[in-house]
Amino acid sequence: MFYRFLSIIQRQRTSPRWQTWCLSRSSVSAAEAHSVTLPAQAQVVICGGGIMGTSVAYHLSRMGWKDIILLEQGRLAAGSTRFCAGILSTARHLTIEQKMADYSNKLYQQLEQETGIQTGYIRTGSVFLAQTQDRLISLKRINSRLNVIGIPSEIISPKKVAELHPFLNVHNLVGAMHVPEDAVVSSADVALALASAASQNGVQIYDRTSVLHVMVKKGQVTGVETDKGQIECQYFVNCAGQWAYELGLSNEEPVSIPLHACEHFYLLTRPLETPLQNNTPTIVDPDGRIYIRNWQGGILSGGFEKNPKPIFTEGKNQLEIQNLQEDWDHFEPLLSSLLRRMPELETLEIMKLVNCPETFTPDMRCIMGESPVIRGYFVLAGMNSAGLSFGGGAGKYLAEWIVHGYPSENVWELDLKRFGALQSSRTFLRHRVMEVMPLIYDLKVPRWDFQTGRQLRTSPLYDRLDAQGARWMEKHGFERPKYFVPPDKDLLALEQSKTFYKPDWFDIVESEVKCCKEAVCVIDMSSFTKFEITSIGDQALEVLQFLFSNDLDVPVGHIVHTGMLNEAGGYENDCSIARLSKRSFFMISPTDQQVHCWAWLRKHMPEDSSLVLEDVTWKYTGESLRAADTALNLIGPRAVDVLSELSYAPMTPDHFPTLFCKEMSVGYANGIRVMSMTHTGEPGFMLYIPIEYALHVYNEVMNVGQKYGIRNAGYYALRSLRIEKFFAFWGQDLNTLTTPMECGRESRVKLEKGMDFMGHDALLQQKQNGVYKRFTMFILEDHDTDLDLWPWWGEPIYRNGQYVGQTTSSAYSYTLERHVCLGFVHNFSKDTGEEQVVTADFVNRGEYEIDIAGCRFQAKAKLYPVTSLFTHKRRKDDVELSDLHGK
Repeated sequence: MFYRFLSIIQRQRTSPRWQTWCLSRSSVSAAEAHSVTLPAQAQVVICGGGIMGTSVAYHLSRMGWKDIILLEQGRLAAGSTRFCAGILSTARHLTIEQKMADYSNKLYQQLEQETGIQTGYIRTGSVFLAQTQDRLISLKRINSRLNVIGIPSEIISPKKVAELHPFLNVHNLVGAMHVPEDAVVSSADVALALASAASQNGVQIYDRTSVLHVMVKKGQVTGVETDKGQIECQYFVNCAGQWAYELGLSNEEPVSIPLHACEHFYLLTRPLETPLQNNTPTIVDPDGRIYIRNWQGGILSGGFEKNPKPIFTEGKNQLEIQNLQEDWDHFEPLLSSLLRRMPELETLEIMKLVNCPETFTPDMRCIMGESPVIRGYFVLAGMNSAGLSFGGGAGKYLAEWIVHGYPSENVWELDLKRFGALQSSRTFLRHRVMEVMPLIYDLKVPRWDFQTGRQLRTSPLYDRLDAQGARWMEKHGFERPKYFVPPDKDLLALEQSKTFYKPDWFDIVESEVKCCKEAVCVIDMSSFTKFEITSIGDQALEVLQFLFSNDLDVPVGHIVHTGMLNEAGGYENDCSIARLSKRSFFMISPTDQQVHCWAWLRKHMPEDSSLVLEDVTWKYTGESLRAADTALNLIGPRAVDVLSELSYAPMTPDHFPTLFCKEMSVGYANGIRVMSMTHTGEPGFMLYIPIEYALHVYNEVMNVGQKYGIRNAGYYALRSLRIEKFFAFWGQDLNTLTTPMECGRESRVKLEKGMDFMGHDALLQQKQNGVYKRFTMFILEDHDTDLDLWPWWGEPIYRNGQYVGQTTSSAYSYTLERHVCLGFVHNFSKDTGEEQVVTADFVNRGEYEIDIAGCRFQAKAKLYPVTSLFTHKRRKDDVELSDLHGK
């Protein structure tokens, strides 16, 4: 395809720069090609000539940037792009992935007209098969979300499936989902068309040029070292695919890019006796673990087996990806599944079994964004076998990120900074991707957890809690308790219970929630991200006042809930900050904010300042005199009794007011940082305990607490409590595109104090002009908890029959005895679809429904919490309406 591309473009009239590039790539000897002189400088250097690199180059050039160089160590589109099956599918679980794929579909469709290069684009549609009712429920959930973002799809019967694809055996199907606008393309030709268009817009492209490492000075990209010399640049983009991991580690300041390759198989057949039509839909049979598409009158079929073969653990040195060795024994389960689905293939001649490497990431989501350690170093890699579907959209979002400082959509779920260096261990990655690859087609029910790479980061109390029945979930590598199984419960049955309906842990979590409200519970919340910020003078306060929206110039010992905002007023972080002294602050953030928050703070701190930023989440850092903290959350009305008895100090509101922090003794341990907040709205305290005292303090709390009915609780109980109190969570409810004005947090913004802070002007404009979405609580009214499907997240919200948004999180409220969903209400014009201002009156006057897998349930909307839930107030004028750490 590469040489056909060259012959086409050399017949076209092109710019001299593009013409020179074409000739140098096609007609000169290898020795002559090696002598090509690279430019001495550029604004952006992109490494990787596959679909990701060419897409980024294309979109940067479309946004007006011209001083761009793309380098490819082999030939363009000769990596994973060359072996791609060519299936463009928009049916994804994440909304951001659906939007990327939808944009890619539209982009590839018009590339032929834009460039004159054929990309093989054929709109075939896709049909996703369901062999079980649970699979059909999963498809119905996806179908609902596709429809509301403008992607046509429908749930169809097995009979309709047979009509769409006459060669399929449909006897064991219960239904399917048809996405009529999905397509197939030639992935290599798409990459080459993107390269052609980029070059015509001024991008310089050089193949057979290897990037050796990126040059960095004072944490900023300054250039790249190649095998043909240096290029000075301001931005570097790592789109190196299979080589991205090694390239990231080649710098003096390594960039961790957690991905690992597995072998991926598909076969090609001769044409059928009655050849398939070009527009025959692509078939995805996830329960059979296979996909099937038309290929030159025959079929192309592959899949994602249960026992994948990881490769290149020791690294990869080849310049281009070659077809790996055939392994028919390994492919046999997929072949058997294919023959069951299409029995007529029994006598069909197979041309080839293709075996090519594909890269996978630890959480099955692609990687994009700026490095947390090197400014100007961007990454786009780890596509989990969806590179073609995501390529156009991902390239667009990353280009926006580079040009504007942030993309036009919330991409936190794909951000490189969701990972830490701990997820880049080669052993961890090898084991995790062996689970990730089959998970692509596994049925993913709500609250599923990875099973590999576990117990990587644990609290000092892990063994103690595990022995008491803790069931674990993983967040950012940390083990966190979900709930605690009583001795009379069947542990194995609970672990194997997976459903879209009422879960088997319902009663367990109910008892934990009840204890939080009536007695006292303890939750290990050690995974919280924790920073200390200090300075010699007043610089700590000055910098924090600029970076955070709330006023932090409070008396020592007070706690402030505040947001760390970007220039557009969106939440980069939502946290609690305690003032420890005049020049020292303690910051508590969500678990998965550890890397992102650190990078944001470092990026905006003065370089020559006396400021000291220390991560005290888990270990000593630098000159720190305080070890990492174990965090225990004592929740409930009897928490004050437990802590009073252990400290011999009065803990009533008169002596220890709400949102107050003080170091004190608990049991035999000194220096325990006690805070009067719980992140749930219930009364209680957070205890930040140096690691060496953790077990002692926990044992003392449990021993003294026996007389007050104490018990352990987990994050599921915490989630229920925070959602029924209308507490938002960063990363799920809030993100970089959400402002305090849109989620009812005007009181946490110091607009009236005449202080400047990041995002000030954007928030002031919103205050004057209104907002285009409002954070809203929905209480389901006609929903049967025992019989109906449960809401989990991502369900469409309808107002007076019109789509207005999606839920961001959901939980059952054991107090209200109803399901509670949180989400944003938009006001889309019925005529143009444009967003309009959303007023409180607009929200309050609507009649609402929540769509759960195609079934709509009536819901009551509220802009404020249910006041009756705040019965245990520590102080009338200071109810803790925080707090974003509940998930």
